[in-house]
Amino acid sequence: MPRYVILRHETPPGYVRPTHWDLMLEMGEVLRTWALAEEPQAGSTIEAEALPDHRPAYLDFEGAVSSRGSVSRFDSGTYTLESESVNRLVVRLDGERFRGTLVMERQPENAQRWVARLPRDSG
Repeated sequence: MPRYVILRHETPPGYVRPTHWDLMLEMGEVLRTWALAEEPQAGSTIEAEALPDHRPAYLDFEGAVSSRGSVSRFDSGTYTLESESVNRLVVRLDGERFRGTLVMERQPENAQRWVARLPRDSG
């Protein structure tokens, strides 16, 4: 079963993106990744920015990330892909904090902008 992780990414002062949470879904040999603009909460809707794919090592990594700050695990577990299209991704999370359906929807005005609707259930 594929894995996911949400990492709190603390960035240094003046960095291009303020501190955020990286949502990473294992898809084959890469982690499909989005930067969540605020701390994930059960049932919340959060703006997200699609980022380049990351290495699978981040599924287990915590610590300094060169000049980009540091990451710490916020949540992790496995997921089941329920549906996927160009503009929408639906997965069922089974993690330490989140259990339930996560819906990611691309915003029409910008291909990098998404909205994440987190499960109402939490662990």
